Amino acid sequence: MNSRFELRNHRQEQHFFRLRLGVAGVVMLICFGILATRFFHLQFLRYDYYHTLAENNRISLVPIAPTRGVIMDRNGAVLAHNFFAYTLEITPAKVKDLEQTINDIAVLVEVSPSDRKRFKKLREQSHSFESIPLRMQLTEAEAARFAVSRYRFPGVEIRSRLFRHYPKGPLGAHLIGYIGRINDNDQRSLKKNGEFPNYLGSDHIGKSGVEQFYERTLHGITGTQQVETDADGHAVRVLSSSAPVPGDNLVLSIDSKLQDIAEKAFGVRRGALVALDPNNGQILAYVSMPTYDPNLFVNGIDPDSWKALNESLDKPLINRPLRGIYPPGSTFKPFVALAGLEAGLREPPFSISDPGFYKLPGSSHRYRDWKPGGHGSVDMRKAITVSCDTFFYGLAHELGIERMSSFIGHFSFGKKTGIDLTGELSGLLPTPAWKQKRFKQPWYPGETLIVGIGQGYTLTTPMQLAQATAILANNGIAYRPRLVAGVQPGGTGGLRPMAPEILDRIKLDPAHTDLVKLGMLDVTQPGGTASSVGAGAPYLIAAKTGTAQVIGIKQNEKYNESAVAERHRDHALFIAYAPAESPKIALAVIVENGGHGGSAAGPIARQVMDYYLLGKEPPAPPPEALPNAAPVAEEETDAHD
Repeated sequence: MNSRFELRNHRQEQHFFRLRLGVAGVVMLICFGILATRFFHLQFLRYDYYHTLAENNRISLVPIAPTRGVIMDRNGAVLAHNFFAYTLEITPAKVKDLEQTINDIAVLVEVSPSDRKRFKKLREQSHSFESIPLRMQLTEAEAARFAVSRYRFPGVEIRSRLFRHYPKGPLGAHLIGYIGRINDNDQRSLKKNGEFPNYLGSDHIGKSGVEQFYERTLHGITGTQQVETDADGHAVRVLSSSAPVPGDNLVLSIDSKLQDIAEKAFGVRRGALVALDPNNGQILAYVSMPTYDPNLFVNGIDPDSWKALNESLDKPLINRPLRGIYPPGSTFKPFVALAGLEAGLREPPFSISDPGFYKLPGSSHRYRDWKPGGHGSVDMRKAITVSCDTFFYGLAHELGIERMSSFIGHFSFGKKTGIDLTGELSGLLPTPAWKQKRFKQPWYPGETLIVGIGQGYTLTTPMQLAQATAILANNGIAYRPRLVAGVQPGGTGGLRPMAPEILDRIKLDPAHTDLVKLGMLDVTQPGGTASSVGAGAPYLIAAKTGTAQVIGIKQNEKYNESAVAERHRDHALFIAYAPAESPKIALAVIVENGGHGGSAAGPIARQVMDYYLLGKEPPAPPPEALPNAAPVAEEETDAHD
């Protein structure tokens, strides 16, 4: 047999072929099994998930921002409203050379240095894919001029936006507040409170004043549109939509005309005024001077304006009625007097002979009266009228600091009034426990005397002082002070009034309140410390003047205003209510570094009361301006009126 020829083993080859075919078949079955399993997983087990993803790629949810509610005064005068205007906006991520693009835009549309600075600031606070306004409120001519060359500027577009506007500018800025662009802190707060979805599509949020406190009421409810898009992301059609719900309108208790008269009465002087209705707590005027224009903040204040406001020695951004703290001075005395009467320590016909000073038992130290030589024979009524320090030194000593602070605390001193604004300070009504905790020192009897005349550690805000006056005028009934009188739901026109809320009912003997009120009534009569304020008034005014030291002076040193730096001169305070027999208005006025309450703060109060009660407008321009200082309280040992 030829060795070159070998017999092939067909059976063996067939075996291996079948083996390979079987393995391939098994592999194919496994692959098809995997595909079938994956198909089942995708089509049945994960259908909802991937269907949602596919729909999200096809359908976009576009938020529709609601129209913010309008703010009006009690007579319907608009204090904050909205209007539509064109804006020129840039999306930085879509622009290659941002600086050159802005320069090219400036050839077509005016772009001021302040526009550039604001854009830079907003860009630092925003993401690169967000649209950032470069020019606000373009005219129709400017918008048309840019539209012709729009093709040259990818990433730049004209939008129609809703703007917030405060038509009365600085008037009432501290009470109305302002809105500003939503920043990272705002977003964190909204997410924490579960409110972030309602702000999708919104750029602004209330930052201060009523705009901030009533943000939820004013903002409204965001609407949505379901928009079908193609593969390139272009809108094809609107599938469904839910309309946004406009924010509610607010009607304030403020009378804007009264507010204007009160602000103009200050001239260029610094200070604060709060006037309210003692019968329901509604605030009639709320002044913090100097003021500012809230329109500057709506779309991001430019650096120059911010620097001017923030670095001003006059501190126009301080909300003085809530955050300015001052010694109450002699305006504190009617409340100390009432504490003494309620404690049974100064029942008529009690009186003292005032030598012009007071000495603690067992001490030779003299606490002097503001009037050298004293006031002669002084009873409770006269002590209030002439503001006799000696009388109140003795009364405070007998009351003791604990009993005095406990009683006077019912009149809102040392605690927040609960006004519908944020940022209110509590002031300070001192006690031995407070001093021990604060300074690790015991309380000394002499400090009680100083508190008795409204000096020393005692600090109050103008809001607290006005509230205390209203409580006294209303015979111990304390209403929560409110700036908002009613709400118009969704701007429908129907008014839902805010019901008055009673915070406290202080049990007072009518004979005691009548006696204190008589002393305050005499303050504006001939011989009183504010006789000029009551002169010629066709209604009766009950009042109390006060002078609060900014820097302390030595016991035997006479205060000489002309020798003191202007910003270290005494603050002038004045509280009042009228008509005295049936109060309709109660107020507190503080003029920083104004000197004497009767001559500096009293005339401002008279102008406010004349307009509110009589409709009488001031015939003369504001009083001559006086220098001012920041509301910083120093520890005192004396006071004078």
